[in-house]
Amino acid sequence: MNKNHTDIQEIISRMTLEQKARMCSGKDFWHLEGFEELGIPSIMVTDGPHGLRKQTGTADHAGLADSVPAVCFPTASAAASSWDEALLQEMGEHLGDECRQEKVAILLGPGANVKRSPLCGRNFEYFSEDPFLSGKLAAAMIRGVQSRGIGTSLKHFAANNQEKRRMSIDTLVDDRALREIYLAGFEIAVKEGKPDTVMNAYNRLNGEFCSEHSQLLTEILKNEWGHEGFVVTDWGAENDRVQGLKAGQELEMPGPAPDNTRLIIKAVDEGELDLAVLDAAIARMLSVILKTSSSLEDEFQYDEQAHHDKARQILRESAVLFKKTGILPPATSGLLAGVG
Repeated sequence: MNKNHTDIQEIISRMTLEQKARMCSGKDFWHLEGFEELGIPSIMVTDGPHGLRKQTGTADHAGLADSVPAVCFPTASAAASSWDEALLQEMGEHLGDECRQEKVAILLGPGANVKRSPLCGRNFEYFSEDPFLSGKLAAAMIRGVQSRGIGTSLKHFAANNQEKRRMSIDTLVDDRALREIYLAGFEIAVKEGKPDTVMNAYNRLNGEFCSEHSQLLTEILKNEWGHEGFVVTDWGAENDRVQGLKAGQELEMPGPAPDNTRLIIKAVDEGELDLAVLDAAIARMLSVILKTSSSLEDEFQYDEQAHHDKARQILRESAVLFKKTGILPPATSGLLAGVG
């Protein structure tokens, strides 16, 4: 048993049931619950993934409140056109450095859903229609951010392909399509990038909400792919808190959520929720909290001009030009005669 694991178990042994239950939801819109007397800091998470969106005043979903100045990097839809893993890793490194300056422990990104409809309002923050490309670039960006000691949150898991009725839509996918299209990119990103957290999607998948989908969150993500971090809901994606914990969903955001805290306590007291399940959830969260918070202890300042220059370079490398080299137009005789 390593020292970090020993420390985490010692902290958990000193926590009350109420403290454990409270840790399963956020302290507020952007912060996780902390207990300084137990050595558990309250860390900040905030939106990316293409630029740090750290709000300075009242938090909101729409991003209308003021935010600290940050460099605007190209979106995933643009950067994916580079097909350049090294470039995406560099972008992650720069984003990680901005998080270090602003004391943000976890950057909420990248997004790795496969684009299936032009009507999806989040296509700009997903890489590609191709799961292999999406997975490789997501893994590279994750490695870049986390090389700075900052956590990432791979999202939105899974099959999140539209915004209309996103809180209730049921995505119906057969097993082969699920594995070959919708999960393939996530699998690559998890195994090769090892993100500290994974964010579940709003939608249902084959009848079950992704926030309480045990096959998705435990059987596949944790057991099969070996994810060691924790699962966080998309903001407001919680449905049944106790079932979510049982399924492998550790953190509800945003918070606080006193009603769900009471439900967790009641479920443990009445034997509906095994205390070992709750303790395992806390252990996963603590492993990330303690690691990322330690990376923010020293003061740091990034070079803003250098980051703007890097953003311009990424944009240049992502610009694609098709050149006519004799392949097009198609032949005007033979099999292609009359086509077009």
